[in-house]
Amino acid sequence: MKKSELRELSLTELNEKLHACMESLQNYRFQLAMQQLEDFTMISKVRKEIAQIKTALKEYEIGIRKIEGA
Repeated sequence: MKKSELRELSLTELNEKLHACMESLQNYRFQLAMQQLEDFTMISKVRKEIAQIKTALKEYEIGIRKIEGA
């Protein structure tokens, strides 16, 4: 997901996306342990996406991004 797409998401959508990415990262790690993971780059891609989502959430927290309608 691009950074511009993350900027358009609301706070609840970001939290849902973060939860989904954390679950997929856990699944990829299990697949890696079971030697069933074919694309090893997926782990680093998901970790990067998690970091981008956490950055966007932190921007809401410190006030860089404003909650729309508030």
